[in-house]
Amino acid sequence: MVEEWRIIGLDVKDAFMNMAIDEAILTARIKKLVPNTLRFYLWKLSAVSIGRFQNVFKEIHVENCQRHGVDIVRRITGGGAVYHDFKGEITYSVIIKEEDLETKDVITSYNTICNGLIETTKILGINANFQPGDQRNCPNLIIDGKKISGSSQRHKNGVILQHDTFLIDIDLVKMFTFLRVPWAKTITDVICIARERITSIKQELTLNIEVEKIYHALIEGFQKAFNVKFPKEEILTVYEQKLAEKLKDEKYSTRKWIFERLVGKKTS
Repeated sequence: MVEEWRIIGLDVKDAFMNMAIDEAILTARIKKLVPNTLRFYLWKLSAVSIGRFQNVFKEIHVENCQRHGVDIVRRITGGGAVYHDFKGEITYSVIIKEEDLETKDVITSYNTICNGLIETTKILGINANFQPGDQRNCPNLIIDGKKISGSSQRHKNGVILQHDTFLIDIDLVKMFTFLRVPWAKTITDVICIARERITSIKQELTLNIEVEKIYHALIEGFQKAFNVKFPKEEILTVYEQKLAEKLKDEKYSTRKWIFERLVGKKTS
């Protein structure tokens, strides 16, 4: 019998609510209030997210973000700083019990979840491969050596939250106006290297493709990779919505969480 998952359909939220919703679903799954869940979302305004233990001022050009109206948010997952462009990516999150992945190994769990994206790229006519990462880089998806998707995880009480970007298009000038690269003297230095290391669906297919088409390919890809069904698109439960609103107001949008949080301190 094919297992049924819950799918939260493509939605548009600001950075603080996007991160709050992911944590709310994680909490609800831990409490066994909801099934394994796949969620898709866009970011509006565009934003930069940083990893759970990162120092904002070392990773981001804070002044440039503020000047251009780009939100800054801290994730509860690890990994590095990521620029999320409103028109340039679809983000997904998977919230799943570790036992349903049949592994507690972190890299194996990354690989298993990323199979949804690998199947998606096949549907779109592209061949992508999983790359396990290293001490400096989280596991990611590459096409001919170029990164098209980066992911980060949080394991809590036997449940995994993995969220992952899927690049539709990239503007490297814009990206590195906001992301800080300590070794670079100019933005040109960064772009010359980034051009050889980052790609997107638009670049690989050399054409524009509608977001809706990519979204439906993602759904099909995850169904195939996990052998699951998504009976219908659903919305958050009342519990999740109320918790997300609380987390947004009291955590994700606060200066304390974003800027003043002690790097390396083990808090939730």
